[in-house]
Amino acid sequence: MRNIKGKGTTISLRNDSTSALLTELVAHLRQNRTQLREEWARRITESQLLTAMTKEEIFVEATSVYDNYVAVLETGSVEALQAYARDLSERIIPRGVETHEVVGIVLLLRDVLARSLFKKYQSDFALLNRVLDAYEPAANRIANTVAVGFVQERERIIRQQQEAIRELSTPVLQVRERLLILPIIGVIDPQRARQLTEQLLRGIRANRAKVVVIDITGVPAVDATVANHLVQTVDASRLMGATVIVTGLSAEIAQTLVTIGVDLSKMKTIGDLQGGIEEAERLLGYKVILEAGETPPASKRPAV
Repeated sequence: MRNIKGKGTTISLRNDSTSALLTELVAHLRQNRTQLREEWARRITESQLLTAMTKEEIFVEATSVYDNYVAVLETGSVEALQAYARDLSERIIPRGVETHEVVGIVLLLRDVLARSLFKKYQSDFALLNRVLDAYEPAANRIANTVAVGFVQERERIIRQQQEAIRELSTPVLQVRERLLILPIIGVIDPQRARQLTEQLLRGIRANRAKVVVIDITGVPAVDATVANHLVQTVDASRLMGATVIVTGLSAEIAQTLVTIGVDLSKMKTIGDLQGGIEEAERLLGYKVILEAGETPPASKRPAV
């Protein structure tokens, strides 16, 4: 069996013999739908697959998969099965269902149906071989379609979760009017560096920020790619009217920046976050008003 996909349709190319056998096969599977579906659900439970789901939920999904499976055998079109596989994946992946479980249940169904065909045609070995020759390619294609659909959906969800984690780990905080702080914790890879820049520029625009303090105290290491990206972030922020102050440079990161030849003249650096905020407030024109008896911070005390 081969399929040619045209505009909005899938044309199934089968010879007359194969079509007749598949028609007979589909009729058999529909006639024995209840028995075969129950047998499949029982074997799923015995194999300890889909353990995150109840027996009732497994039976409901088994019914839908079974009907989609038979429809593909009948029409040769996998579009409906692909759509169902995506929908199923969206519902069961968040519950912890793994890829091997999904592949396992589809292979179990293939086995249950094959056993049923053996039983039906066991008295005619030649006919049984022809039936299996028609059934196996379609069954393998169905298993592959469901597995690929599940893996693609799982990868999509993982990417979304990674994006959410990155956004949570690099919050842009407004501490004063026109002043933003971007505390960065953890390893910065090129993808996270790009996202960091995008978030910061959006924050500058949304808050009309004039000064940004980027604190990298919690960053263990910076390579050449990330360092250059940091410089580009500073340049992009300057183009949007904001001055960037980088705080929390460790000795190791400072040495790395010097070694790889980063243009430090483009970066305003302060030792720690508190010093960075004080410098930002000075740039914004804020003045510290002390209460009676309060000691000013070291950086604001008059020189002796």
